[in-house]
Amino acid sequence: MRKLVGFSIILAVVVIVLGAYTRLTDAGLGCPDWPGCYGHLTVPEAEHHVEAANEAYPERPVEAHKAWNEMIHRYFAGSLGLCILAIAIIALIKREPDRPLKLPMLLLGLVIFQALLGMWTVTLNLLPVVVMGHLLGGFSVLTCLFLLYLRLSAFRIGYVNERVKRYAGFAALGVVVLVTQIALGGWTSANYAALACTQFPVCEGDWMTNIDLNGAYSVPEADNYEFGAHSYPERMTMHIVHRFGAIVTLLYLSWLAFTLYRRSDSRVIRQAVTVMSLVLALQVGLGVSNVVFSLPLSVAVLHNAIAACLLMVLVMITYTLYRKV
Repeated sequence: MRKLVGFSIILAVVVIVLGAYTRLTDAGLGCPDWPGCYGHLTVPEAEHHVEAANEAYPERPVEAHKAWNEMIHRYFAGSLGLCILAIAIIALIKREPDRPLKLPMLLLGLVIFQALLGMWTVTLNLLPVVVMGHLLGGFSVLTCLFLLYLRLSAFRIGYVNERVKRYAGFAALGVVVLVTQIALGGWTSANYAALACTQFPVCEGDWMTNIDLNGAYSVPEADNYEFGAHSYPERMTMHIVHRFGAIVTLLYLSWLAFTLYRRSDSRVIRQAVTVMSLVLALQVGLGVSNVVFSLPLSVAVLHNAIAACLLMVLVMITYTLYRKV
């Protein structure tokens, strides 16, 4: 089962990347129905199928490139769901004292809920709360898969002194800080606010007078949320809060990495915090590049992928500090 979990982790990262690519290419409604695409299992290409699709959805005519982006994401997400179902079945059938059961069941529940969020993303026309929830659901599935892999593997780090284990709570808080920042990024992206500030390090104009926290973190009434329904000051506020969140995350994780490296005698922990520091620096650089270079597609997609990698490294560190053996 460990190999299947390892494969599922890779698949989960691919799904996160494809989800980001779909969102950033404005293909979230490339197929206006669910789970198919204009009533088909694939994107309609025959002329009579395209004509029928355009008649059925006159407000959303077929755009093949966007529809394929959306369907490829669904195909990979569906494959991941089947893998997790297989993991849950194996865990139930081959029950052993040292093999986790609750975690596979949690994963199965998560992936079912994630599928529902994917459906609501389409049927509710990219409602920002649902889009952000879908993003966080993807990261939650990845995290649980990675934890399951650590539980199933023979991963051991040997002796860790007690003064380092005292920082387990701080590492767990680091996970909370990072997930909160990912959520802020998801909200910014879901509301098309990534380019609300085009200057760095501060926003253009008198940005402080434009801050509107109440409006930025509410959901305005709209028939369709594609390309955003918030005002410019509200989008600017989302962007600014995400930047401040990045500063808090950078400072906290840098302090955590420095402290663990300085106090730990374990080579594994030192290597892990070194990797975390490098990934964190790369993530900050990508975030700055998104602003300076006006959100290049490759950089924006990589920003999501590196966030997933940073989360996995931090989860491994936290798991290591909490583990008794």
